[in-house]
Amino acid sequence: MKAKEPAYYKLPITKWPKTERPREKLIKFGPFKLSDAELIAIILRTGIGPSSALDLSRELLSKANGLLHLSKMDYNEILALKVKGIGQTKAVTIAAAMQLSCRIESETGNSPDQIIHSSRQVAEIYGPKLRYLKKEMFLVILLATNNKILGDSVISEGILNASVVSPREVFRVALLHMAAGIILVHNHPSGNLEPSQEDIMLTKQVVASGKTMNIPVLDHIIIAGKDYTSFSDKGLI
Repeated sequence: MKAKEPAYYKLPITKWPKTERPREKLIKFGPFKLSDAELIAIILRTGIGPSSALDLSRELLSKANGLLHLSKMDYNEILALKVKGIGQTKAVTIAAAMQLSCRIESETGNSPDQIIHSSRQVAEIYGPKLRYLKKEMFLVILLATNNKILGDSVISEGILNASVVSPREVFRVALLHMAAGIILVHNHPSGNLEPSQEDIMLTKQVVASGKTMNIPVLDHIIIAGKDYTSFSDKGLI
């Protein structure tokens, strides 16, 4: 049986007891005492008409089927939920907050002067950035002689094939940054971990070009959901 909500829930949040207002609760007790809906209400800041920010956040979570699904949504998908009171500004704010959470997760595995020793390290750094994207994104990670990450560059967005991802562009970026080696990374929005024939053919082309340029391709990582596939680990490079 559902617990009866306090009568003040029907009032604007500013009329609630101070100890029950999301912002004040967070200040006094810390974020762990707040529900998902209360935390989102703080991000939303205001409601609309008789609906408080907490009402909006509850409806948002309900229509999104929970926080995890909401975290995967982009701006357009949040707007498409059609929560009255969540327009462009609030949708942008929510999408930005969700993206920050992904980037924070990525940063936990990406300390300054990160030196790559394994495919898992690459997946820990780039997985949070790529796993929930709705389209394929192809990146090249640029490495120094000791496998320290110098940076990365997006080569292509959209359908991945040899006509879109040019080895010339990959190594143009590598030469520009004086990289001693590179790692290729792209995502499979479908969640399929297996490399496609296009993935394999493209990798062979880039590896062959790397040998000519004396810039080795150390690995090609496919991010699929929370898992990954390494061409090097599978003996494909």
